[in-house]
Amino acid sequence: MSHTSSRIAVVGGGPAGLAAAEVLAAAGAGVDLFDAMPSLGRKFLMAGRGGLNLTHSEPLERFLARYGERQAELAPLVRNYPAQALCDWAQGLGVETFVGTSGRVFPREMKAAPLLRAWVHRLRANGVATHARHRWTGWDDAGRLRFATPDGEATHPARAVILALGGGSWAKLGSDGAWVGVLAARGVDVAPLKPANCGFEIGWSDFFRGKFAGAPIKNVQARCTAADGTTLQRRGEFVASEHGVEGSLIYALSAALRGQIERGGQAALTLDLLPDRSPERVLADVAHPRGARSLSSHLQSRVGIAGVKAALLRELLDKDAMHDAEVLARAIKALPLVLKAARPIDEAISSAGGVRFEALDDHFMLTQLPGVFCAGEMLDWEAPTGGYLLTGCIASGRATAQGVLRWLQS
Repeated sequence: MSHTSSRIAVVGGGPAGLAAAEVLAAAGAGVDLFDAMPSLGRKFLMAGRGGLNLTHSEPLERFLARYGERQAELAPLVRNYPAQALCDWAQGLGVETFVGTSGRVFPREMKAAPLLRAWVHRLRANGVATHARHRWTGWDDAGRLRFATPDGEATHPARAVILALGGGSWAKLGSDGAWVGVLAARGVDVAPLKPANCGFEIGWSDFFRGKFAGAPIKNVQARCTAADGTTLQRRGEFVASEHGVEGSLIYALSAALRGQIERGGQAALTLDLLPDRSPERVLADVAHPRGARSLSSHLQSRVGIAGVKAALLRELLDKDAMHDAEVLARAIKALPLVLKAARPIDEAISSAGGVRFEALDDHFMLTQLPGVFCAGEMLDWEAPTGGYLLTGCIASGRATAQGVLRWLQS
């Protein structure tokens, strides 16, 4: 790469790139921030449409465990910039936060746009030059960054480069994973991109799909087995989609479910439709004489099963099972769903895979490309929704910028 410029280039205007630019500018560095889209933070804005989940208020050790197989790599970054630091940062931008009933942390206004506007305004006030509609395509023979722009190809020299190009989900917002081939061609070790926080396919009947696609399934407990044999269990809600299942409860288990499919061609997810009732209570309620009432009326009045939950039972059990009190009661407490495939990566909230941490040095610099650093979701880690993704990206962007400063000083 070219070092004829005294400025540092940050490529990618998502949370990791913005956070990196902020640290660099605060240290007095000249920063050029490039993004392929017409404006910065497009995916950040989309993620905040239903209420921007900034971070989570749970104890730090439990928080760090959400990073799964890459906890060892993410933990130091998040320890240096934990949830409270992120809330304090938002406060500094004039954005008040609050903790929801689930422990998730949101801006008081529940919107991403005011925070992003204040963030970008402060970056520009601190001297960060922003360049929209600049899609990075690699390097030229002189080591300068190459960009496709509406006016043709542009090149840019830089003293150091931070790549914060995102993963492979939501291509229309800029995260298309096109960088994978560019870096792989340079010898960088990149794990294949995979869908994370994604839905899964089941193959509903036409009746169930037509009547219940989009229906929320609330207050259930889901259980599956992780790669190491441990049982993972979460409580919450999800949605019966046209293709199968999606939603927060499914996303929380998506890494384990995806792993099952990769290893064996399908995944097993077990649902407890009545997590507040004991198996004995459910059996007693189901077996209670129903007289002239229909099974549907009996399940609704005696057991509290109706609507989409009742439809799920009918979808997955045959007629004999539905009329066998013991079998039906067991199914209510442990209904097996067979997931056949993860939905495509472009539908996923985020992606797994990316530049392996083993391809980076202690400064987060690519060992194959001196002066080129990586941050954010383009690294090989994943986390469930709930504030863990955004916290990880911002913490990563900050740590990588600090790595650049240390490298330049050395």
